[in-house]
Amino acid sequence: MTQHNVTVAVTGAGGTGVAKRLLAALQRDDRIGHIDLLVSVNGRKLVAFEFQTSEDPDAVVQALEATSPKVRLLDPADMAGPVTSGSYPNDMMIILPCAAGVLGRIAQGQAEDLIERAADVALKQRRTLVLCLRETPLNLIQLRNMVAVTEAGATVFPMIPTYYNMPETLGQLQDEFVERVMQFLNLPRTDRYQWDGSDTTARREHAQAR
Repeated sequence: MTQHNVTVAVTGAGGTGVAKRLLAALQRDDRIGHIDLLVSVNGRKLVAFEFQTSEDPDAVVQALEATSPKVRLLDPADMAGPVTSGSYPNDMMIILPCAAGVLGRIAQGQAEDLIERAADVALKQRRTLVLCLRETPLNLIQLRNMVAVTEAGATVFPMIPTYYNMPETLGQLQDEFVERVMQFLNLPRTDRYQWDGSDTTARREHAQAR
């Protein structure tokens, strides 16, 4: 079985709980061989706030439960990190959540830290780059930046939940979003979030039974 190497970046926007669930899914997946984890300075602040912990990197890793041997934490300030090079074997990169400022710098080709450099490398190597933007409403500059990164080869995947699954908890919303990201990466885990036109009550009972 072919295993994939993945880079996951967490930046300074709300919704780091979704990143925790994405990391859990990737760590459990036998199709994933290695995960490089990058958490920006502002990302650490958000993790600390949302999980009521400290901004210390070790505490952030524990909060995100990124403790599998598959995961290696990289320093976003280290511009000599492995993901700076196109020769480094990496199949895909997901920035979740992706702050609007990070989106803008990627769109302009400005790499101020290792996260933005890794995204730049993903674009130049024509690799999968998914930007899970967490911002609303959007101004014209942000919309133009979204067009620019899309034209460069990235996918803008806003952190917008669906509602036809009739979620009852925040966790269910987060799980559904993570599953859609995994499906987009050709790493589906379940079919319970796939719309098939069936009765919503029956589908909810099926999802709960799973």
